[in-house]
Amino acid sequence: MGSKLDELSRFVNVQKVLEYLEKRRHEDGGYCFVSQLADTNINDTYYAVKTYLLLGLEVPEKERTIEFLYKSAQMQTAAVGVAIAIEALSLLGAKDLAREKLELLFKKYNPTENKFAVGLGGSEEFGTATPLEATYWASKAMKALNYKPTREMSEKMIEFINSFKMGDGFGVEHPTTTMTYQAIFSLRFLGKRIETKHFEKCEVCGDWGGFTEVPNSLPPYIEPTFYALRGLELLGKRATCVRRHIRFIRSLQNPNGGFRRSYELGISNFQNTYRAMASLEVLLKWL
Repeated sequence: MGSKLDELSRFVNVQKVLEYLEKRRHEDGGYCFVSQLADTNINDTYYAVKTYLLLGLEVPEKERTIEFLYKSAQMQTAAVGVAIAIEALSLLGAKDLAREKLELLFKKYNPTENKFAVGLGGSEEFGTATPLEATYWASKAMKALNYKPTREMSEKMIEFINSFKMGDGFGVEHPTTTMTYQAIFSLRFLGKRIETKHFEKCEVCGDWGGFTEVPNSLPPYIEPTFYALRGLELLGKRATCVRRHIRFIRSLQNPNGGFRRSYELGISNFQNTYRAMASLEVLLKWL
């Protein structure tokens, strides 16, 4: 057992997390967060892979999972799904297979032809995908493979991202934590560093802990908490009330080992579980 696993185990039940994942792994190497269903999919499989790797563990039956991801990224798959599969394949060491799928990704996401795959299916379980989501995941896929976009592609991506700049953040009607993080991550990948105080404005201290999508709102959810913490880390900053956020995350673990989205919303899924563990990992650096 690695030190990362031991460190996180001081705050949450990591053994239950591993049981939660294992019970939802299927014969085809894919995962599905609804344990009774064999509806394996790229999204759940990606977050399972990310959680195992976060904990410093080998992905069980890795070759099957590689085969599942490779076969699942098809022409009918949304751009975000293809990008997620590419990143997961790369993380699993199958970089050659991941590179093969780049051509498919660029058929769906092609900034030089003003194709930004907006509104064509996303990775978020709740709410609609943001207009920057495909750009964010495509950036992550390219980064995982050390793929450098052409100058024209980079310029088009930067122009597209900046079209959503609002005040100190990024959004459609108003700046949100998710879109602001997606923007600054993608811009950083493209060689542009920008500063923002949006994440600090969305930090909730006091009784709640966590972060929100927009300032002065409640309740906090795991997705803006994850994106805000990653954003602060990317900018070389840190959260103010670290212990309060740790308490918030600890409160989200369900009896089945997975994590829910908020104090009130009770269903565990793989996305929430990874984000909770990854958020905790960032917070523990700041203790």
